Parts: sequence; structure tokens; C-alpha cells
Amino acid sequence: MFNILECKTILVTGGAGFIGSNFVNHFVPLFPNIRFVNLDKLTYAADISNIKVSTQNYAFEEGDIVDLDYLNSLFDKYKFDAVIHFAAESHVDLSIKNPGIFVQTNVLGTQNLLSISLKYGIKRFHHVSTDEVYGDLPVDRPEIKFTESTPLAPNSPYSASKAGSDLMVRASIETFGLDAVITRCSNNYGQYQDKTKLIPKFICNLLTGQKVPLYAKGDNVRDWLYVQDHCEAIWEVFTRAKPGSIYNIGGNNEMTNMQITRKLLELTNTDESSIEYVADRLGHDLRYAIDASKIKNELGWEPRYTFEQGIAETVQYYKSTSKI
Repeated sequence: MFNILECKTILVTGGAGFIGSNFVNHFVPLFPNIRFVNLDKLTYAADISNIKVSTQNYAFEEGDIVDLDYLNSLFDKYKFDAVIHFAAESHVDLSIKNPGIFVQTNVLGTQNLLSISLKYGIKRFHHVSTDEVYGDLPVDRPEIKFTESTPLAPNSPYSASKAGSDLMVRASIETFGLDAVITRCSNNYGQYQDKTKLIPKFICNLLTGQKVPLYAKGDNVRDWLYVQDHCEAIWEVFTRAKPGSIYNIGGNNEMTNMQITRKLLELTNTDESSIEYVADRLGHDLRYAIDASKIKNELGWEPRYTFEQGIAETVQYYKSTSKI
């Protein structure tokens, strides 16, 4: 069983991205006896300025998980004890335009990390995934939610590539005995998110007097999870879950895109004349909804932030930042 007290060095992939940077900023200062190494390719969705830590137990490496030779040299250099794997291409619209990049990073990149982890005897591998691997749910059946036993049925190239990476992790667990865990989260929001995503894009557009492009009628439903809550859930699973465990992480905040838009209009003192209705996305999933009862019952985690609290802090962050 993995013991965090015996862990000296942790590799965090994608730690300059949205969720990864929030994770690094929160946990690196809390564990000065553990060295955290942040590996990031620094694509459009990452920003090194998101990282606010500069302690002796933190190091940054720029590199690509698709480069197997590079990963070998990195693991040889740092002698990692564990891996927390955030790195992924995650933009659905971009995956529709260029699926191959998503297969390369999300499937091949993850498999590279798994192979290297087995080679170097990694004690725990935490794979951060998404509820989108389950497909979608009917809007008119609110009682139905994704559980950890819901069959994988991805509908976009992005979610298909994440499902592929999930299955490669499972194969490493079942075939090679790797101590690995998987978490699947609902839609995240909060500070440092790439501005191509719905909430930061809409906030920034509204704060600068631009219209917000809302797909179709805005009826698609998502379960929204504040990023700080997600990071805390990841740590609980990483440090306490049994090998081979899978946990859903949700925010208990199902809302339509229209409801989200109206809330952002309210918080930015704008009105519905700022909405521009655009053609729907190809293969747009109707509804995602997480049943997070397993992580609550087994590990005692549940969200600390209400949506009202989290979205208010998020809007305030973008109001105060120069990155609009």
C-alpha cells in the first residue's frame, strides 16, 4: 500500500496548466520534505506565470511526454517515487479539428509514462481523467448519473483519447501490477483556466464589452466543480486510495450553459443583449452528471465550495488580473 510518508520526489505532469498549477500552488508549500517536479510542454493552455511557488522543494522541467527518450532521462535524473498525471490535450473543439494530436498526447504520452513508471518502480501513478469518457446522459432523467461502473462511451475525439488513456492505465494495473489510481472529474472552473474554455472566455468577453458565443439554445447540462475542491480530492485519492481504485469527483452543481451565462451576466453587470447564439458543436454531449458518493463514503471527501462562492471568486480573479 502506498505511503506518502515514504515519498521523496513526485512528478507532476502538466503542472503549468489550469488544474495542475492550482494543485502545485496549493500542495508544494504544504509538504516541504517532498520534492515536486513539474513537467510541462508549455502549450497554449499552459502558462508558467500561473506557478506562484519558488521553494527549494520545487523544480520545473519543460518537455513533452510523447518523447520517450526525454522521459527516460528525466526519470533517471530525479528518481521519482510517484507520478500525478494531469498533462493532456483537453479542448473538445480542437479535437474535432485535429484528432491526431489528442491521440499522440493523451494516449501515447500516457502509455510512455506508464512504461517508464514500471521500468523505474514507481510506487503510485495517479491518472487524472474526465467524466466525458462516459458519454452523455438524457436531460429529462435527472436521477441518472455517471458512476464508476458506467460503461465508457466517449463521443468526441478528446473524450475518446482520454478513455484510451484510462484503459492503458487499467492494462498496466491488471497486466503488470502497477499501483495506479484513476479519478474522473466533472467540468472544472476557477483561476488560471485557459481563456478558450466557456467560463473564463465568457467572463473575459463580458468584462471587455464583447458578446459571448453560446452554442444553440444553451440547453446542455454540466456538473461544475471548483478547481480547489478538485485538487483536494485528488490528494485524498493519491494518498489514501487502494491500488486500482477509480473515483468520480463532482461538484454537485448541475447547470445548463444558459444558467451559467445568465449568472455571469449578473456578476459582470451586463444583460442578455451580450449573448450571441451560434451553431451547435458537432456531437455536442447533452448532459454530464457525476455521482460522487463513492469518494464521499470511502474517503470522506465532498466539495467545500458552493457554486455561488466559487464563481464569485472566479469572476473576481479575472477582474483583478491583467490577462483579460
